Amino acid sequence: MTRAPRTPTDHPPLDLFGAPAALPGRRLTGHLARALLADGPGFATRDVEGLVVTLEGILGDRHAGFSRAADSRVPWYPRGTPLRNTRQVSLVAPDELAEIARRLGLAQIAPEWIGANLLIEGVPRLTGLPPGTRLHFEGGAALVVEGENAPCRHAGAAIAAQTGQEAADLGFAKVAKGLRGLVAWVERAGTLKPGTPISVRVPAQRVWTS
Repeated sequence: MTRAPRTPTDHPPLDLFGAPAALPGRRLTGHLARALLADGPGFATRDVEGLVVTLEGILGDRHAGFSRAADSRVPWYPRGTPLRNTRQVSLVAPDELAEIARRLGLAQIAPEWIGANLLIEGVPRLTGLPPGTRLHFEGGAALVVEGENAPCRHAGAAIAAQTGQEAADLGFAKVAKGLRGLVAWVERAGTLKPGTPISVRVPAQRVWTS
């Protein structure tokens, strides 16, 4: 008997324990549109011709380092506790920034306003990429996605300052969930140059249930 093709409403297959089976890994190709560096005293980044990344992060960037201090994102540690730095690089997508801007009633949100390092085109639902996704760049550098970069008031305040719309200060964190982009850490050193392709390797995904 020929099995009917699955439809979007079908339940996903289950494993031996009754949990949803893993989604297979995938490979996608994206494009590095802009490279930006945070080398000033504030939150914003600026365009550069390329970024040099080492295992400590982006050379010259304020977020570089093997470790970082615990903050409000990790309230289970005392503030200031040294932690491994898995937030070395910030990645955003133009389509997601455009949607955030639309929700806030703005013409645009520029990546540099919110401290982004990489503007990546061609990857659908960039913020939805799962932890462990690897991005391989031409030139040998590789990044590993740590997870979603949760929107915060620092970015909202920066947008409000740039646009004069005070509502963005608090509004950004409400409307940018699932669209703010990702944070990642450097797995292999190299260079990141605008205009080059990116091989995106999404790992197999399994929903964990107890």
